[in-house]
Amino acid sequence: MKKESEESSMDHHSYTTEEVAKRLKVSKLTVYDLIKKGELPSYRIGRQMRIDATDLEQYIKQMKTGKIKGTPVKSEDSRGLDTFIISGQELTLDMLAKRIENRLPSSNVLRAYQGSLTSLVKMYQGEGSIVSLHLFDGETGTYNVPYVKRILVGQPCTMINLLARNVGFYVQKGNPKNIKTWDDLSQSSIRFVNREKGSGIRVLVDEQLRIQNLNKERISGYEWEESNHLGVATQVANGKADVGVGSEKFSQIVNVDFVPIMKEQYDLVILKNKENEELIEVVKGILQSEEFHNELKAIGGYDMTKTGQIIYEIK
Repeated sequence: MKKESEESSMDHHSYTTEEVAKRLKVSKLTVYDLIKKGELPSYRIGRQMRIDATDLEQYIKQMKTGKIKGTPVKSEDSRGLDTFIISGQELTLDMLAKRIENRLPSSNVLRAYQGSLTSLVKMYQGEGSIVSLHLFDGETGTYNVPYVKRILVGQPCTMINLLARNVGFYVQKGNPKNIKTWDDLSQSSIRFVNREKGSGIRVLVDEQLRIQNLNKERISGYEWEESNHLGVATQVANGKADVGVGSEKFSQIVNVDFVPIMKEQYDLVILKNKENEELIEVVKGILQSEEFHNELKAIGGYDMTKTGQIIYEIK
């Protein structure tokens, strides 16, 4: 059975980073490092990073023949304290990553385009350095803190505000179906496009449907999932969907109108341990700097009232 499995994997057209990590018996962090160093070719499908099966087999063959110095296992042991992964899809996270590398010249900052809830669970399991969160809690009407309390049980951490941003409905130009409220999603003539499970927007959608007693089975397209804001907005722009939910910024990239629903709090969570001591101080310094604030102002559309503030800590 094992041989059959190995042979079938040769025919597998591509792998996720998680699958590669299992195959090489290393962590996902090591896989990201190999990709960034150019030792393992990769490409993206949407927001997901993939490695072609042929490239992976070639890498394994080169390892065995000694054409690649060292092994993934050694890479695992020697990755040091300087490689950090920031999860999330917010555009300003790329700015943050560059600034961290500027302030910590020896650092290697990687990006993982995962949803908030998925990333938080993975942090509890030991993956990721900085997790970005925008998770709405219907019971309290607040963001993020209830989820950190429940998921990062016994894990000392600090949560710092990045920004606040508008979220709302993406609708076709002119809003021909006059979509304004959550209740409108249940109209039989309206086609909805959802986000994937584990994303902050999906949590918002599900929480709003729950607290407003709306039956998701009555929403046409509820099971139709896109993996990012841009994917949702694009489906609305090309007329395949009438409405989706996402942040205002992405509505400006494609040809859709935006109906604001609420302002969401976008925070960063970092585990408090010896390895992250300097990282926490650097991130706070960046977020509190006039330079970073000016850059956000230049982009426009963000509320920076709490940017750089400590929102919550587990000691």
